[in-house]
Amino acid sequence: MSISVVIPCYRSGRTLPALTARLVSVLRDMSVPHEVILVVDGSPDDTWEVAAALARQVGAVRAIRLSRNYGQHNALVAGIREARFDVVVTMDDDLQHPPEQIPLLLSALEGDRLDLVYGLPHEEEHGFVRSLASRTVKTGMSCVLGIRNAQKISAFRAFRTCLRDGFRELSGPHASVDVALSWSTTKVGAVRVHMNEREHGGSNYTLRTLVRHTANMLLGYSTAPLRIASYLGFVTGAIGLVLGGVVLWRFATGDTTVAGFTTVASMVAIFSSAQLISIGVLGEYIGRIHGGGLGRPTYVVRERTELSAPVSLPAPQSADDLLYTSVGSGPHEQ
Repeated sequence: MSISVVIPCYRSGRTLPALTARLVSVLRDMSVPHEVILVVDGSPDDTWEVAAALARQVGAVRAIRLSRNYGQHNALVAGIREARFDVVVTMDDDLQHPPEQIPLLLSALEGDRLDLVYGLPHEEEHGFVRSLASRTVKTGMSCVLGIRNAQKISAFRAFRTCLRDGFRELSGPHASVDVALSWSTTKVGAVRVHMNEREHGGSNYTLRTLVRHTANMLLGYSTAPLRIASYLGFVTGAIGLVLGGVVLWRFATGDTTVAGFTTVASMVAIFSSAQLISIGVLGEYIGRIHGGGLGRPTYVVRERTELSAPVSLPAPQSADDLLYTSVGSGPHEQ
């Protein structure tokens, strides 16, 4: 099978040369048509200069520069839509996903049993808090969004390129590749792979980013929050009926004192909270409808390099050679 590898890049100028050298070496050893698509997601450092230099030096590499930072999943959508070959492999730019593990993903795709395969680490990649948050999000994706096998999701994935037809019309600023892929197939599997520690810098995917991405998925791809608001209305209505019954009972028995102010205040607080929560949820949906009407793009490509010959050009000799050529190829943009 022919392979397109899509890598969203942000502040990764130091890791791209080594990653590309190892990746091209693995793909050439597999003796299949291949390409590597580096999508620079508005990185403020010299990542674009490094990616463009790699594209000029290595024939199988293409570089795409987005006009601003749109987010990891938006950058992935941009690269996936550029892919030319049978299978798309997505991976991070920080060397945590070893290129040498790609054959494990591809071997699971052989035959017709699976369309999408995730690479899961033998051990957790992150700390306790981040890992707990990630597991919570995946559970929510399974229960709320109805995504089967959500616990298998990771950024290291391989899938048949034809699946992108299922989200051809995907637009707007809030993209989620995993939700979009779930629209196209239920043939999802996972394999255990070795993951490395991040060599340079820290992760750009913080707990705050994870929370924001979760909110985008819930509000952008599900009506569950609206149902929750309805359930909240039923619950508060039941509580109101109980409190109303208590008030009427106390009135009928003559036990009416100023102390009833507590009951009234409680009822007002409960119903006010329910109303504000419901209005907030509705406001989020209306805001997203309004945002969709504005025509905000999923991404905008500022410039790109072209793919000349995906297989025939010689492979780079070493990561050091790539690093020297890339860093010295032009001025760095601040």
